[in-house]
Amino acid sequence: MIWRSGLDLIFPPRGLDGAPSQAGGLAADSWSRIHFLDGPVCDGCGAPFEYDQGPGARCGGCLARPRAFAAARAACLYDDASREPILKLKHADRPDLGPLFALWIGRAARELVAEADAVLPVPLHPLRLLKRRYNQAAEIARPLARREGLAYLPDALIRRRATDSQAGKSGSGRRRNVAAAFEVPDGKRALIEGKRLLLIDDVMTTGATAEGCARALRKAGAARVDVAVVARVQEMGGLTI
Repeated sequence: MIWRSGLDLIFPPRGLDGAPSQAGGLAADSWSRIHFLDGPVCDGCGAPFEYDQGPGARCGGCLARPRAFAAARAACLYDDASREPILKLKHADRPDLGPLFALWIGRAARELVAEADAVLPVPLHPLRLLKRRYNQAAEIARPLARREGLAYLPDALIRRRATDSQAGKSGSGRRRNVAAAFEVPDGKRALIEGKRLLLIDDVMTTGATAEGCARALRKAGAARVDVAVVARVQEMGGLTI
């Protein structure tokens, strides 16, 4: 619109990092620093491979310990470049960033999106939701489901136990922290049974939270549970899986 173009000349659109942006997201310099996972990845957890190992290839971690979810994909690595915009969504009262991350996930997990019957977010405990006022995973999952024409199930999975923050915990500590923390309410089982579900979150570190959710969904009768996140953590020598 003409009036909008005029305003943009006076007040140039700002990117997530505060720099001028014509894309409504990241400025060009910041965009170039995001490590998007465009190359070959593990078919199980989405960890990036250095080279293409063929269709269906899985990393050592997935081969050693099968996961509760069928497959996971991440749009980018969680590092200095991606951390700030993700934390703005999570802690800086910026739920308006959710649709941008939904676009990222839709591209990175396009094969999982194509196979899904419904999309749902990793839930927050009610006490944490009250404090934060919104669930950052839901702010990504909702526009993704709407754009892809999929059912959106915001309350089909609940966090029945208030867990500690996962930050700073080992892989085993994270798994213990979320053990039996999630469940499907009896009244929502009909929405889950026989469905192929895509679970959405902002960041994956060890995958413990995603596995806890997937176990609860499979127990309730889900035919398949896949996971898609904005970013996943990488450590020296390989990804934390």
